[in-house]
Amino acid sequence: MLDEFIHEPRVAYFSMEIALRNEIPTYSGGLGVLAGDTLRAAADVSLPLVAVSLVSRAGYFRQEIDIQGRQVEHPSPWDPARFAQPLDAKIAVPIEGRAVWMSAWLYVHEGQLGGRQPVLLLDTDLDENRHDDRELTHYLYGGDETYRFKQEVVLGIGGVRLLQALGFRIRQYHMNEGHSALLGLELLRRYRYPAEDLRPGELPYDIPRVRELCNFTTHTPVEAGHDRFSYALVQRVLGNVVDVEMTKRLAVAADVKRSRLTTDESFVDLATFKHLAGEDSLNMTRLALNLSEYVNGVAKRHAETSKTMFPGYQVHAVTNGVHPFTWTSDAFRRLYDRYVPSWCHEPELLTRAECCIPDAAIWEAHLQAKQALIDRVRALTSVNLHPKVPILGFARRMTAYKRPDLLFADMERLKAIAQQRSFQVVLAGKAHPRDDGGKRLIEQLHAYARALEGVVPVVYLPDYDMDNARSLVGGADIWLNTPLRPLEASGTSGMKAAFNGVPSLSVLDGWWMEGCIEGVTGWAIGNAAGANDGDARALYDKLEQVVLPLYYGYTNEPGGWIKVMKGAISKNASYFNSHRMMRRYATEAYTR
Repeated sequence: MLDEFIHEPRVAYFSMEIALRNEIPTYSGGLGVLAGDTLRAAADVSLPLVAVSLVSRAGYFRQEIDIQGRQVEHPSPWDPARFAQPLDAKIAVPIEGRAVWMSAWLYVHEGQLGGRQPVLLLDTDLDENRHDDRELTHYLYGGDETYRFKQEVVLGIGGVRLLQALGFRIRQYHMNEGHSALLGLELLRRYRYPAEDLRPGELPYDIPRVRELCNFTTHTPVEAGHDRFSYALVQRVLGNVVDVEMTKRLAVAADVKRSRLTTDESFVDLATFKHLAGEDSLNMTRLALNLSEYVNGVAKRHAETSKTMFPGYQVHAVTNGVHPFTWTSDAFRRLYDRYVPSWCHEPELLTRAECCIPDAAIWEAHLQAKQALIDRVRALTSVNLHPKVPILGFARRMTAYKRPDLLFADMERLKAIAQQRSFQVVLAGKAHPRDDGGKRLIEQLHAYARALEGVVPVVYLPDYDMDNARSLVGGADIWLNTPLRPLEASGTSGMKAAFNGVPSLSVLDGWWMEGCIEGVTGWAIGNAAGANDGDARALYDKLEQVVLPLYYGYTNEPGGWIKVMKGAISKNASYFNSHRMMRRYATEAYTR
């Protein structure tokens, strides 16, 4: 079963969530979708990877919108036996003084270009474990702080142990966000200097070796977004793994020191742990930073923000990308297959779109993708959108900093624009079950839709998932993104839209700082240094004076809209793709 994957060294890619396919709800949003695109791109470019995540057999949640526009969460369980194979190996991790056993399911991603990549979905639902331990891998981001920390023990420490038990040879570890940073503790336990080589008081950890093995991608540009745990919780859960007395014992005679190094479950003394992870509390991001030789942000601006947040660390910038085949509509796949052969493997060839694809062919492909979205909207909401009226698409996690309500900040101005040149709006996105503010935003968006009835058609697609996302980025005419600066680490929805010739109308933050060529690939809302409170007016001005007139042809530039569509493809899709991202990781991060 594993023979085809363990014959060569691999990069172990750790992520708390991963979007493997629409039927497997082991992801909550952008972080998981990026992890899935990373896996898919690695298969396409023949980069040997093994992904490690949790089975999350209870899923995230299925979203229902009630008649008042309120989000209602329903369970979304899945059966791993339908898509994956159980593996025989079992290992244990120390939790609260007991051994918690875990195994894994093997899911094999099969790429459209023939590549195959293994995914280990860690599972503690075993007969050997007591009831609460069996549920540690059930709920994605579920439970309280203790549950969350135990999950991160399972992912980081357990994941490394299981890879070894299964016979994988790992040449690099890649942490996708800080959730898996405890893998560094397991590596410190594994890589120690021989006891006889140590001088009294000298610590045994081969930290340079561990750093050489580890890479870390940080995604969160705000301090509050990084996982933190009290050391009281850490010691309660991990017990002697983080040892308060170890420093004292290391400082005495060599025979005591030698005996200490043979105690298998002890990882690191508390003083060293605090030095690596933070004095006041365990900061998973800081632990990952200190134990990784290569660190990167997910856009150029995000890397700069991360350097400010964590001074003294070298943070590279590898801007995110999206998987070409996954996020391109059927109509545009056929178009590219005809005019840009090999685009799936070499998406940089899409730079030829401006000169090699006829305008009429671009527009026909878009109309097909737009009709597919209109059909999906009708099926899910019973609302009939008009194929000749432009659609503004907005879909992402519903939370305050994404500002999904910015478009509706001045309802009278919005109505006036629509009465001059009509447009339609399609929204989608889930709020985290514990994000009451995000839930209120969803309810408010539905109130806005009711208030605009008869003037601006506004529909909200429930249960946002990969299938709905693909329809939206394929069928919208304009992709809207309105985050508070500088809180958008990267964002990838606009990249997906670009593969379908859909230009972005976006605040200058995240990837759009690099992707926006005004009037060529789309349009900026405000400017990079502008105040956030001026964005609503800037959005209305750009929509009224530039975007809608160009769409309806009220400009002096014949074919101007399709020219921007081609710009989005040739300049954004050709660059902001997961193949370029993975080739950069391969040449810059995985070469040690």
